[in-house]
Amino acid sequence: MIGVFELFKIGIGPSSSHTMGPMKAANAFAAKVAASDILLRVDRVRTDLFGSLAWTGKGHGTDKAVMLGLSGESPDTVDPDTADAIVAVVRKQQMLRFAGRRTIAFDAAKDIIFDGLGATPGHPNTLAMTALDAHGDVLLSERWCSIGGGFVVREDEIGLPQPEAGGPQPYPFRSGRDLLALGIASGRTIAEMMMANEVGRRLACVVEAHLDRVAAVMMVCIDRGMVTEGELPGGLNVRRRAPAIRRTLGGAGGSNNRSSHEVMDWVSLYAIAVNEENAAGSRVVTAPTNGAAGIIPATLRYYRDHCAGADVEGERRFLLTASAIGALFKMNASISGAEVGCQGEVGVACSMAAAGLAAVLGGTNEQIENAAEIGMEHHLGMTCDPIGGLVQIPCIERNAFGAIKAINAASLALKGDGIHIVSLDKVIATMRETGRDMQSKYKETSLGGLAVNLAEC
Repeated sequence: MIGVFELFKIGIGPSSSHTMGPMKAANAFAAKVAASDILLRVDRVRTDLFGSLAWTGKGHGTDKAVMLGLSGESPDTVDPDTADAIVAVVRKQQMLRFAGRRTIAFDAAKDIIFDGLGATPGHPNTLAMTALDAHGDVLLSERWCSIGGGFVVREDEIGLPQPEAGGPQPYPFRSGRDLLALGIASGRTIAEMMMANEVGRRLACVVEAHLDRVAAVMMVCIDRGMVTEGELPGGLNVRRRAPAIRRTLGGAGGSNNRSSHEVMDWVSLYAIAVNEENAAGSRVVTAPTNGAAGIIPATLRYYRDHCAGADVEGERRFLLTASAIGALFKMNASISGAEVGCQGEVGVACSMAAAGLAAVLGGTNEQIENAAEIGMEHHLGMTCDPIGGLVQIPCIERNAFGAIKAINAASLALKGDGIHIVSLDKVIATMRETGRDMQSKYKETSLGGLAVNLAEC
C-alpha cells in the first residue's frame, strides 16, 4: 500500500529524488556496513552518480546528501541548520565519520564521481556505493535507484513487488475505477476508505498524529518562507520574493482599491514561500516531491484561511484524499521528474491538491475523481528543465501556478455532477505514455528547454 506515510515525508530540500533519496540510500548502505563485520576494514567509500543524478546532482545538492547519508544522517531527522556545517567539516578535514561510527579519509572531489555516461538500466536516478579496504579491494558494493518522492530501492529490486506492511487492506485499489466502485459498494468517502486502509497498518492515533504533523510542518514552512529574506544558494542570484509579496498584500488589506483576484496572489505567495524554503535546503514536506512541495501546502492553506468551516478534521480529509490520488499515480505511472518530466511532479501535486480541496468542500467521490483528472489533464507534457540544475527557475513559479490550477480544477468539478469524458485512469495512462515518449533532455537533465536557452533569451 502507498499511503500518507509514503507520500507525505518530512525532510529537507531541495529535491526529493536528488537530495532525500540519495541521502536515504547512502544512510542504508552505511548502516548495512556498520551492522556487518567489515566495518573495521573499511578504508574508503566511493559513490558514483549516474544519469540525472550526475547531470543535475550538483545543483540539487546530491553530493551534500551523500556525505550526510554516509555520516549516518537521515532526511527526516537531520537538522537543516547544521547539515551545511557537517558537510563543510567533511570537505575541510577530508575525513568522514562513516555511519556515525568510524572516521575514514574522504575526499569529496575524488570519492563522489558525477558520471554522466554510465548506464542506468533500472532508473535515470542511479547511484553506486562501494566500500573498499586499505588495498583497494571491494568489501561491499550496491547500486540504488532514487525513484521519485524520496522513494529508494536497490537496482536489482526495480519492478519487483515490495513486501506489504501491516495487515490486509479493507479497501484495496489500483485504479480510479476501483476507488469509485469501492466507494459505491461501501457508501464511504475516499478519505474514509484511505483512513481504514491506514488503520490496517497502524493505530488510528498514529495516523492522525502524522497527518497533523504534516499539516503543521507545511504551515510552518509557509510562515517561515514569508518572512525570510535573502538570496537563494546556487549561483543564479535569485532573491527570495515571498517577503516582499507578503508586505504588498498586507499593505493592501485596508485599501478600498483591493484587487478582485487578491486571493490568487495569496495562494501564489504560499506556494512561493514553500518552494523558496525548499530551494534553500530547509525543512519541507515532500508532497509528493520536493520540486512540487508548495502546491498542496498552498491549497491546504487556502482551505484553512480562506474557506468557511475549515477545521482539523477537514485538513485530515484533505490529506487522506490527496494521498489516494497520489498513490494511483505512483502505482500506475511515476512521480519522478527524471522519468516522466515535471508533469509527474507539479502535475501530480496539482491533481492531489485538487482532489483534496474538492473533498473538503463537499464533493462526492465522483466529483473528487473529476477534480483530480482536470488537475493532471492540463499539465500533460510539462518538461523538467531546471536552469543550472537548481530547483528555482522555473520550479518556484510553477508551484504557484499549480496551486491556482488545483483550486480552479476543484471549483470546476464541484459545479458538475462528476460525469466526464476522460477518466482519471485514462489521464494517468496518458501521462505515463507522454513521459515515456519525452526526450531525455527534457527530463531533469538540464540539457534542454529553459536550462540551455537562458543565454539566448
